[in-house]
Amino acid sequence: MSLPHLPSRAWLRSSAMTFGLSLVVAAGVADHGWTLPLTVLAVAAIGLGLLYHLFPRGLHFAIGTATGLALYASFFAVLGRGAFPGANPGAVALAFTLPVAAFLGSLWVRRGSLAALAEQQVAFNADHVPGILRWLVGLAGVATLSFSMPINRLDGLGQSLALLAAMAVIGLLVAVAARDVVRLLTYAALILEEMADRAAHLLVPVVAFMILYALLTIGFASVYRVADAMSLHPLFIGPTGDAARLSFSDALYFSVVTLSTVGYGDIRPSDDGIRLLAAVQMVSGQLLLLFGFSEVMRSRGAQMPRPPSETGGEG
Repeated sequence: MSLPHLPSRAWLRSSAMTFGLSLVVAAGVADHGWTLPLTVLAVAAIGLGLLYHLFPRGLHFAIGTATGLALYASFFAVLGRGAFPGANPGAVALAFTLPVAAFLGSLWVRRGSLAALAEQQVAFNADHVPGILRWLVGLAGVATLSFSMPINRLDGLGQSLALLAAMAVIGLLVAVAARDVVRLLTYAALILEEMADRAAHLLVPVVAFMILYALLTIGFASVYRVADAMSLHPLFIGPTGDAARLSFSDALYFSVVTLSTVGYGDIRPSDDGIRLLAAVQMVSGQLLLLFGFSEVMRSRGAQMPRPPSETGGEG
């Protein structure tokens, strides 16, 4: 009796990524109870198992599906709570499952014709954009109608039925456009992989930039803290609006906010000298950004192949 075929390490990594991303999204949408989060995790588990059964070599498609599931869960949470806030939890779980079930069912029925597409590793083709846009426009149309119609004035049963109807329409759109959905998810994974390869080449300048950024942050934070400690009066206004002494953690936070030029305003200087020092730090941060951008572009240029005319080849 032969042993069942076990997933490869690549598929195990993909599974870990899918469940990790699903877990983060599930925790994020858990502010209205645990029905939707648990449904997200269950759909991720069942969906990934079916995808492995259908397309065991479609690793890029599986990774793209993890991203797509996270986007869909976010879309559903916003749509469901904005347009159907009174829908009961059971209807919410069923409504979330409908499009995914329709998509997986379409993959099962058309698995023979979609296998090659899910397992391919080809670059993006602009000729496929119209097909991809058609179902995305349909998705946007359902969302627009859901928000524009006074569905949230209905009772719980009415909102539940309306939510199920809206997601059934989305499920039908996704099932009909399964080929384009598969193509989009595969493209998304390939793009992510290409970005990861490029990021690996840029690791050295990025690390150099982060080290310099950390040094500037810690250096200015120390100066702020020492200046405040040596002053007879506090040099900063705290979150309560009163003058307050600066701890090192507060100084570090203020330094990060200043260097990034975010400027939340919860901690702000009340002394002209500190304001001048903060201005110097902001200018230093801009110069650091220019340096980092220059180094990244220089490193990218070093990785790009040079034309034959520059390498001694025939022109």
